[in-house]
Amino acid sequence: MPIFLVHSIPGSPFGRAVLATLEEKGASYRVAPVAPGTLKSEAHLARHPFGRIPVLEHDDFRLYETQAILRYLDRVLPTPTLTPSDPRAAARMDQAMGVNDWYLFQGVGNVIGFQRLVGPMLLGLPTDEAAIAEAMPRAKTVFDELARLLGAQSFFAGEALSLADLTLAPQIDFFARLPEWEPLMGPHKKLQEWHARLLARPSLQATTLEKVSAMAQAA
Repeated sequence: MPIFLVHSIPGSPFGRAVLATLEEKGASYRVAPVAPGTLKSEAHLARHPFGRIPVLEHDDFRLYETQAILRYLDRVLPTPTLTPSDPRAAARMDQAMGVNDWYLFQGVGNVIGFQRLVGPMLLGLPTDEAAIAEAMPRAKTVFDELARLLGAQSFFAGEALSLADLTLAPQIDFFARLPEWEPLMGPHKKLQEWHARLLARPSLQATTLEKVSAMAQAA
C-alpha cells in the first residue's frame, strides 16, 4: 500500500490526531510540513480550499477534514479497529469527536491556545488576557462535560481505544503547558488518569511536537 503523506504544522493537535492514528495502525507515513502563516498561500489552498490542516494524501487520493481522514484510515487500515461495533458506543465516539471540533477547539482551544502559545511564540503577538478570561467559562463547561462523558470508563467509547480518544488527547494535551490546565483539569481525576493513559501510549509518544518537528525537518 502506498505511503501516507500528511500535510500539517508540527504541534497541531488535529495533525497529531492523524499521525497518532497512523501510529496505532502501524502504517508508514511522511510529514509534509506546512509553515505557520502559509495556510492561505496559493500552494496550500490548492490542497485545502478553506486553508486549514491537516491534509492527507494516499496515492492519488487527497482528503481534508480530520474526522474524515480518521474514518478513512480506520477503513483502509482495518486492524486494529478504532470504531466500536456496538451502535451506542460508536455514537458516543462520534459525539465526543463532535465535542472536540465544535466546543473544545472552537471558542476554547483556538482562543486560549492561540493567545498563550501560537500568537506569542509563532507570530510575535501579545497575549490578550481579556480574550482568555472570556473563553474560560466555555472551557470549564467543555472539560466538565468531557469528564461526565468519560465517567468511569477507560476510554471515551468504552473499554477500548477509539478514534474519539485519538482526537481528544492531542487537543487536551495542548492545554497541559498552560496556566489554565489546573483550573480546568484539577477537578477531574478520571479525566486526568485518561490523559496520562493516552500519553503513555507509543502512538502519542511518537507524535510529540519535538518528534514531529524532527520528521518535518527530515522531509
